[in-house]
Amino acid sequence: MPLRCQQSPVLAGSATLAVLGALVLYLAEPSGYGKYSESLTSSSIRLPARAAWFLQELPSFAVSAGILVRQPRSFFSLPATVLLGLFCTHYFHRTFVYSFLTRGRPFPIVLLFRGFVFCMGNGLLQGYYLIYCAEYPAEWYTDLRFTLGVFLFILGMGINIHSDYILRRLRKPGEVAYRIPQGGLFTYVSGANFLGEIIEWSGYALASWSLPALAFAFFSLCFLGLRALHHHRFYLKVFEDYPKSRKALIPFIF
Repeated sequence: MPLRCQQSPVLAGSATLAVLGALVLYLAEPSGYGKYSESLTSSSIRLPARAAWFLQELPSFAVSAGILVRQPRSFFSLPATVLLGLFCTHYFHRTFVYSFLTRGRPFPIVLLFRGFVFCMGNGLLQGYYLIYCAEYPAEWYTDLRFTLGVFLFILGMGINIHSDYILRRLRKPGEVAYRIPQGGLFTYVSGANFLGEIIEWSGYALASWSLPALAFAFFSLCFLGLRALHHHRFYLKVFEDYPKSRKALIPFIF
């Protein structure tokens, strides 16, 4: 017997994402990994960055992909499954590509646990809504919201992947020193990788035209936007020759 949509958990999950995003802005503190891992006590248990990113991102892919593959083959031409496929594509890359290429610092296990729970819940929320609740008209593929949203998703993912590539090239294996990123959108902003992911999830929200996707895009804007701001301040503090015209997140504006 197929599952029927229950709106209460969808609303609760979406509200939770929105509240978490607002809380991130209210606290305005950098999350304690990467450049800011020293903000936690030295006794904090840590995992190597590659293992930590793999374990953290895996639930979003596993949960959403698990929901997707259980659908009848006839469902795979529907907009909802295509949208969930985009979500899976992002987290496939984060889980099986990015995590094995990253050269980040050891990751505090307490933050890994928080990220694991977040990814599990968000993957379940997005997958459950799209498969069991979303209803799209037959012409949704030609709707401007869908076409523009998918374009922004692909554009943002491309920016994110390219920016991560630039960051990886700044260090040789084993190096921990920081350098000024150059090229791509780093010419204009300090958080080019974050900008790419914000564009990506904004496109996903537009294409799916749903409350859960909008809530996730809002959370991403709050969390990644704040992280971009902290990165920008870090670079200005550490490097005297840091480009003064470079903004934190939005070229020429902010």
